[in-house]
Amino acid sequence: MLWSLTKILVFVACVAALAFGAVQLLEMEGGVQITFNGVERTFGPLQTAIAFAVLVAALYIVLKVLGLIGAVLRFINGDETALSRYFVRNRERKGFDALSEGMMALASGEGRLAMSKASKAERYLRKPELTNLITAQAAEMVGDTKKADQVYKELLQNDQTRFVGVRGIMRQKLAAGDTDTALALAEKAFALKPKHEETQDVLLRLQAQKEDWSGARKTLTAKLKHGSLPRDVHKRRDAVLALSEAKAIVADDSTIEVKEAAIEANRLSPDLIPAAVLAADSYIAAGEGKYAARVLKKAWGAHPHPDLAAAFARIAPEETPAERLKRFKALTRVAPDHAETKMLLAELHIAAEDFPAARAAMGDLAERNATTRSLTILAAIERGQGASDDVVRGWLTKTLTAPRGPQWVCENCQNIHAEWAPTCSNCGAFDTLAWRTPTTSDATMPSSTEMLPLLVGTPSASDVDDAEVIDEASTGVDAPEKY
Repeated sequence: MLWSLTKILVFVACVAALAFGAVQLLEMEGGVQITFNGVERTFGPLQTAIAFAVLVAALYIVLKVLGLIGAVLRFINGDETALSRYFVRNRERKGFDALSEGMMALASGEGRLAMSKASKAERYLRKPELTNLITAQAAEMVGDTKKADQVYKELLQNDQTRFVGVRGIMRQKLAAGDTDTALALAEKAFALKPKHEETQDVLLRLQAQKEDWSGARKTLTAKLKHGSLPRDVHKRRDAVLALSEAKAIVADDSTIEVKEAAIEANRLSPDLIPAAVLAADSYIAAGEGKYAARVLKKAWGAHPHPDLAAAFARIAPEETPAERLKRFKALTRVAPDHAETKMLLAELHIAAEDFPAARAAMGDLAERNATTRSLTILAAIERGQGASDDVVRGWLTKTLTAPRGPQWVCENCQNIHAEWAPTCSNCGAFDTLAWRTPTTSDATMPSSTEMLPLLVGTPSASDVDDAEVIDEASTGVDAPEKY
């Protein structure tokens, strides 16, 4: 209300001022005299003021007309004008509307509609860095790999979209099984964006599959540096890569490097069973049994495993069963209640022909956790104590339906492996093998877990007869391995 009243008062004041000025001009004497081409004209004060206002208005109109003519000429010439900006804004609005509809179609799984909307958006926007992304993903969705490959190659031409193009082609090569080209593209993508976590993972997996252990360790370090991998996981996986690198050196028969690489792998992850075994073997080869025993005892305390016991036996291969039983006390006292320790002690007592002690070492393990191995050990004990063939065959028959026990199982695809490997042979996942009991028991037992792995030396005639009886009765159960 107050503002409306103020505006009215201001308007009235302006009108009053103009009227007062007009009256003053009418009462004024004199004027303006203009002589042009011999004609003389005299204007009064009021006429002069009106003529001046008309002249200013005419000049304004002329300037606007000239500006309009100039704008039309610039528009025809292709330069930016207010008119061209109007058309540009209208075109951009239609283009972004089509782009939005294309993204919605892509999200809802309508690949062909998304490609159509992306094509429409490209006609309006002329921004291939935006529309090509939708086109490529929509082409992949509908299975048009040729179109997707073409679009990704176009993205390579622009610095802003080069990484997207490389990544897209890399994924296509992976889907096609061309891992060599995919590895080269992964390296290129990693060089463009070293912090991209998916690229790091793909590159690491491909390098592991190609056994490029040195390159894989660099990639793993980059993951740690850029914060995409916890330090404890990095330490474990670096140990796996160091172990794989050491095994590759073993193939080249380079003794000094083998020892250094094996020790490095064991230092990074003392509980990694294959690393401990390789480090112990390198110490044994160098005549340093004391250090080998130390490595194996530490690994056994973390995770008892038959491979560790077999490596511990290799420290003194010529010792008698009694000597071996005495020396193995350093290992068996570390985790006395573990099932692996109980079976190891039983095998050692069987080798020393102390069958009551072997039965005592087993305790109720076969009842609580019956496996093929534990039941076969009991069959050997029964044979050693003079039981009949029917009793022995009874125990061996149970092994046919008993679980195999712990094995190397891929945590990703549940595939069972006879030996440890850095990558799963089935799904290609890196560092996923774990020593545990599989969900199924139809796999073949690895050589390191065959029954009675620590029976060493030359068997006597009676031992051979007993082993033949057990073999014959087992009807398909793996035979004992002699070291």
